[in-house]
Amino acid sequence: MKPQFFIAALFAVSLYGMYYLYSPFLLVILIAGLLAISTSNIQNFFEHYLKNKLLASLVSSLLLAVLFFAPLGYFLTTLTIELNNLSAETIHQVEASIRAFVNNPPSYLLFLKPYLQDTLKELDINSLTSNALGIAGYIGAFSAGFLKNAFLVIIFYFFALYNGSVMINFLKRIVQMSVEESTLLARELSDVMSVVFYSIIATAMFQGILFGAAISYMGYNGLLFGIMYGFASLIPVIGGILMWLPFMIYEFSIGNNTNAIFIAIYSIIMISIIADTFIKPIIIREINQRLLNEGDTKMNELVIFFAIIAGLTTFGFWGMILGPAITAFFFTILKLFEARSQECLDKNLNI
Repeated sequence: MKPQFFIAALFAVSLYGMYYLYSPFLLVILIAGLLAISTSNIQNFFEHYLKNKLLASLVSSLLLAVLFFAPLGYFLTTLTIELNNLSAETIHQVEASIRAFVNNPPSYLLFLKPYLQDTLKELDINSLTSNALGIAGYIGAFSAGFLKNAFLVIIFYFFALYNGSVMINFLKRIVQMSVEESTLLARELSDVMSVVFYSIIATAMFQGILFGAAISYMGYNGLLFGIMYGFASLIPVIGGILMWLPFMIYEFSIGNNTNAIFIAIYSIIMISIIADTFIKPIIIREINQRLLNEGDTKMNELVIFFAIIAGLTTFGFWGMILGPAITAFFFTILKLFEARSQECLDKNLNI
C-alpha cells in the first residue's frame, strides 16, 4: 500500500472517530461557532480596549449569556414553576368562567354564541387537564435540556473566541483555496451573521418591549411576558397570536371586555402590522448598512428576513442562526464560482 493511501485511510478512521465522539455536541459547537462569527466585532472591540484576549473572551461570553440566554432562562424557569403549580381546580375554574362567558356574551359578540357553544360541547375538561399537566412536564424537561445546551454553547463560544484565529489560520492552510477566496468566504459569512444576530436581538427586544408595556398596564408581569413575546415573535405568522390570544380569551372570561379588545387591537395593529411588517425590515436594513463598510457586498434585507423564517421553520429555535448562515454560505460559494469562471474566461481570451 502506498504511504498516501495509508495516511488517507487513517484520516478517514480518525474522522469517523471524531464524529462518533462529538456527535452529541455537533449542533452546540456549530451554533457557538456561528455566534462567535456573528459577534467578532464585539470581541475585537474588547480586545482593543482590554489589551488581553483571554479577558476579552470572558467579557464577550458573559455579555452573550446576559443578553441572549439569561432572558430565555428566566422565561423557561418561571414558566416551568408556574405550570408545575397548575392544579386541576384552577383549570376547572377557568373552564367555568369560559362557559359563563359563552352562555352570556356581550351584545356585540352574540353572533359567535352558536359556534362557541358547539365548540364547548366537544370540550373534555378531564382530557384537557391531563394534557395540560403532561405539557407542563414536557416544558419542564425541555427547559432543563435547553439550559444545559445554553451553558454548553457559552463554553464553546468562549473557546471559539479565544482560539478562533488559530483555528481559522489552520483551516486556511489545509483547505485547497487561495488566500483571497478563503478571506472572502470568512468575511461574507461574518458580515451576514453579524447582521442577522443583531437584527434578531433588536427586533425581539423591540416587539417584546411593546407587548410588555401593554401587559404591564393591564397588571401582568411585563418583564416575563415581554420576553415571551420577543422570542415568540421569531415564529413565522403565528408567533404573536400565541401570546395575545390567550390574554384576550382570559380577559373576556373574567369580564374585562375592554382589556380583551385593547390587547387584541394593540397587538394586531401596533405590533403585528406596524412593528413586524414595516419596522422590522427597516431595522434589518439599518443594521445591514451600519455594520458593513461601503465597499462590502450587502445581502438584501428581505433575503435575510426570509432566511430567518426558513431556518426557524426547518430547524426550530436554532434555525434563526443556521438559516442565514446556510444562505450566506451558498451565495458566497456562487460568488467564488463566478470569480473562477471569469478567470478561466479571461485566460481563454488571452490565449
